[in-house]
Amino acid sequence: MSVVIAIDAGTTGVRAIAFDHHGRSVRSASTELTQHFPRPGWVEHDADEIWAGVQQVLGEVTGAVRAEGHDVVALGITVQRETVVVWDRTDGRPLHRAIVWQDRRTAERCRELAAAGHLGLVRRRTGLVLDPYFSATKLEWLHTVGGVSFGPTTAVGTVDAWLIWKLTDGQAHVTDVTNASRTMLLDIATGEWCPELCDLFGVPLEVLPEVRPSSGRFATTGAVAACGAGVPISGVAGDQQAALFGQACFEPGTAKCTFGTGSFVLMNVGGICPEPVDGLLTTVAWALPEADGTVATTYAYEGAVFATGAAVQWLRDGLGIIERAADADVLAATVADSGGVVVVPALTGLGSPWWDPQARGTILGITRGTTRAHLTRAVLEAIAFQTRDVVDAMAAASGRQLTGLRADGGGATDVVLQLVADQVGDAVSRPVERDTTALGAAYLAGLAEGFWASLDDVRANWAVDASFEPAADRQAADAGHARWTRGVERSLRWDEGMDSRT
Repeated sequence: MSVVIAIDAGTTGVRAIAFDHHGRSVRSASTELTQHFPRPGWVEHDADEIWAGVQQVLGEVTGAVRAEGHDVVALGITVQRETVVVWDRTDGRPLHRAIVWQDRRTAERCRELAAAGHLGLVRRRTGLVLDPYFSATKLEWLHTVGGVSFGPTTAVGTVDAWLIWKLTDGQAHVTDVTNASRTMLLDIATGEWCPELCDLFGVPLEVLPEVRPSSGRFATTGAVAACGAGVPISGVAGDQQAALFGQACFEPGTAKCTFGTGSFVLMNVGGICPEPVDGLLTTVAWALPEADGTVATTYAYEGAVFATGAAVQWLRDGLGIIERAADADVLAATVADSGGVVVVPALTGLGSPWWDPQARGTILGITRGTTRAHLTRAVLEAIAFQTRDVVDAMAAASGRQLTGLRADGGGATDVVLQLVADQVGDAVSRPVERDTTALGAAYLAGLAEGFWASLDDVRANWAVDASFEPAADRQAADAGHARWTRGVERSLRWDEGMDSRT
């Protein structure tokens, strides 16, 4: 009677979920996070609020499972990757609000760096692109504009490092290689911080956390933690890598797509770090210790779509077209198609495969016959079109055709997944356990502590809830995608040169 608890500190909220040996959720708790928008294009979180939320949900779940006689074997942590926190080691006080991955304040700086010839270095060492999405320019902004000095008592990290620091009462300043790979400061071939990039962005090596494999004992909790002292923290991964692991995508060529605030497609490309390819990111999928003491690193291609669930929220909160996010599926299903309407939800620019921070949201094809149902369906179709664009880019880069796509996340609804299957032209499978991000973190922790013996245990736990086969006429699907492509072309570089306003 034992469980592993996963902490999932996401963009819109914080969750704790306890999983049993079969990978089933037995208890969970969640709380929302306040979103701060101090200026157009800026997105921030209160790091203390993140910590308070973790304490709340961890306390609720730990209390519940222990009351039922379960032991907590370990904690796993998964987080919203590129978001950065800076704090003082002496008192644990945040020195600035956390700057969230969605934040675009450094778009102009990214253009300057590209114009100065630094893109090649970034691509070779990190597998990323010069985009404000990633952490390095956020950190540079903090110490050049934001008034934060990087001194001997300063600590810098992604949200996982902040939470481990707090859970251990300031005894451990560590991160895992997947989160580190999203900072634009890590050499993904060596798994170590890159001094050349740290110098470029003005980030001293001594303020950064120690980089560890994704599975293994990072530390044990201190008395301050809501779960009590002495619980091993044994698995850490960025949210999308955790979902890839939770979906048991262990063979090269297997892929998953998580439909959340944004959508993220990751494809396992094996143990050799591939050369960068246009339109896609190369990232560390996970690093696992071997029996002989070595570490085996697995890499992935990634396509990042910035606004999918966020686009549905915009329909609800910005336009008032729907009352609840779940209403989007119902309303979209009342029409056979979008009536020729194309929505490009470039609400914070476009990610893969265009990587254009100056792109802006575009609605085309409106007529007097257009209804809110057509507009809603066009938003859901945009999710499918963007997924197809990423999958096509991955197939071209890897030389492998997609052999089924595994889907998860709150946005993996029946309507959306059918639209995706129609566009990618292959089956899309949704597992019984949809919280694969948290599950992946739990697996990484449980493997380190012997709760699961091997990857075979993880494979055996994966089970299909629903599978969606392509049903649309291929010619019609391609015509819809061609219309979408024309819409994207009109949205690109719309706000070029205007980010200096903010």
